[in-house]
Amino acid sequence: MTGTAQQTLATVRPQGTEVEVHSLEVTHVHGDAYAVEVRGHQLLVDQPTEAGGTDTAPTPTELFAASLATCVAFYAGRYLKRHGLHHAGLRVRAEFTMATDRPARVGTVRVVIALPPALSEQRRAALLAVASHCTVHNTLHEPPEVSVELAP
Repeated sequence: MTGTAQQTLATVRPQGTEVEVHSLEVTHVHGDAYAVEVRGHQLLVDQPTEAGGTDTAPTPTELFAASLATCVAFYAGRYLKRHGLHHAGLRVRAEFTMATDRPARVGTVRVVIALPPALSEQRRAALLAVASHCTVHNTLHEPPEVSVELAP
């Protein structure tokens, strides 16, 4: 990836407010495997062998669920830190099903947060409220404009 493609760019909206544009790049590795480069970090995606891939990495759909689960975990962890509470025992599990109709898509996602022991009911409720409003979850509830286009 070029140096400019890795950098966060600023664009100006018609109202004159600047918005950061975040960029990542995906390149073909082999078969159904692709490399994702984000700010100098690299992730791989692939397909399971039964779907024609080589199963060297998670699928894009699994990373989608992982993105939600890690965002929830991050918000939960920040809540615990902000209140001086221990992270030990914090785990987040995501389960998803595929929709049975078309178009192909995720039909349901269930995110379960396992909290550190001895957290009061009040803290549990507050943490759930915070974690339920992570950026990825908010994005799913208020979907962004998405365009797919060909490079010139």
